[in-house]
Amino acid sequence: MKRVTTIVVGAGQCGLAMSHALRRRSVDHLVLERGRIANSWRSERWDGLRLLTPNWMNGLAGRPYRGPDPDGFMACGEFADRLARAAALDGAPVLQETRVLALDPLGGGYRVQTDQGAIACDSVVIASGECALPRIPGLAGNLPPDVLQLTPQSYKRAADVPEAGVLVVGAGASGLQIARELALAGRRVTLAVGNHLRLPRRYRGADILWWMDRLGVLDLPPSGEDELDRLRRAPSLPLLGDASHADIDLNSLQDLGIEIVGRLAGLTEGKAWFSGSLANACASADLKLARLLDRIDAHADGAGIDAPPAYRLPATRIPEAPRLMLRLGAGGIGTV
Repeated sequence: MKRVTTIVVGAGQCGLAMSHALRRRSVDHLVLERGRIANSWRSERWDGLRLLTPNWMNGLAGRPYRGPDPDGFMACGEFADRLARAAALDGAPVLQETRVLALDPLGGGYRVQTDQGAIACDSVVIASGECALPRIPGLAGNLPPDVLQLTPQSYKRAADVPEAGVLVVGAGASGLQIARELALAGRRVTLAVGNHLRLPRRYRGADILWWMDRLGVLDLPPSGEDELDRLRRAPSLPLLGDASHADIDLNSLQDLGIEIVGRLAGLTEGKAWFSGSLANACASADLKLARLLDRIDAHADGAGIDAPPAYRLPATRIPEAPRLMLRLGAGGIGTV
């Protein structure tokens, strides 16, 4: 059985960064990738998706971004190609098309069973990504058989979605972007909104992530297991990687004709039921945004940063009587 000091599972940006660090320390290792390098960026994203971080944030280990458009947003395929080039230049020991099947203790180390054979090692780094599998709630099993069910991994383009109404569940980054794309393609879209965040793409002359980076918000380590669990469950940052640097929030989606409702609470007898929590969820997101902008303003003023004047976004608009039920199937929602 082949043996190395360390096995890294996953050849995305984290796995390749770990490989880079191990090579610098002369630690023999292998990177196991179930598909090609950057597999999920190539095969598990929808066609129109771009990175939500500006290019200046997308440097790889030992290779900062030095391209012509630091404030632009890469397409997923472009980012995947960058990862593959970086792996080649680094000489990263990646075994592609190698799926990990099991991980078992072995004499103080581990036995990694793959579909290409077993490998022994002293340590394992899991770098397969926090979003490797879609989180599908159990109630999805109650969807009528004539309703198409998609996840962000299986959704590819609006043209593949039937003409009937679409219910998008969740107002994180993926939900907002997919709802927007479908609405722009002429679909009738309803967005079920639970706990979520709200951010402007740019604020006071700079990308919001530039300000968050300056504040150190993106580098705060968890204070313990409870905090780590909370961060793992936190909504994703609601941003749009677009050349227009436009905001994407519930107001902009309503301007496109998207109907917003509360959190999906149940699926019974061919109907989707929604909670009455929409106003509270939106008020919470607006409050968190105001607190962040207050911190940015205090930092800008205290550091003497030359920036345009402070301002605040309009409050999230709430329908007068948010819908609590939608019919599924013929004449109603055809895709969830």
